[in-house]
Amino acid sequence: MSVLFTAIFSGIDLIWDRQFGFLKETMVAPVSRLQIILGKTLGGATVATIQGLIVFLLTLLVGFRPAEGWIMVIPALAVVALVAILFTSLGVAIASMLQDMQGFQLIMNFLVMPIVFLSGAYFPLQGLPMAMEIVVKIDPLTYGVDALRGALIGVSQFGMGMDIAILGIITVVILGIGTWLFNRIEA
Repeated sequence: MSVLFTAIFSGIDLIWDRQFGFLKETMVAPVSRLQIILGKTLGGATVATIQGLIVFLLTLLVGFRPAEGWIMVIPALAVVALVAILFTSLGVAIASMLQDMQGFQLIMNFLVMPIVFLSGAYFPLQGLPMAMEIVVKIDPLTYGVDALRGALIGVSQFGMGMDIAILGIITVVILGIGTWLFNRIEA
């Protein structure tokens, strides 16, 4: 949850930059818009990943130990980074379409709560009604939560390979959409 909120709300930086004129200065730099969007996305994702790492370290202080061994912390951190990139890309894509911070915050709050609640972070994914199962499988965070469970406690609904593949594909698609939307910005 910490990673999701930090990542998706990092898109507000783009609106902030637009309102104060910094985006115009960035857009005239001798770099492509793809490089600008990748920089914004990776910057936000780095902050979100570090916050996720801090939360993980806090869990160690209260007694959590990875059931699958300490080596599985490495793929777990890779999943956290992938989730951070995905949702930072989503935040930047949405921010590319908006002019004001209030609209961004409204849309993000409308998206974040269902994404979290339908991810399976709070309830098991087994035995869901068919309609709920379909909605849960559409939610990209479902695969991030499942991959983290698989890496850290050895319980996975879909399998680590499937989770990472789906997260990777969705990340590339959202990053592509975000790049296209960012290219349309008139700073």
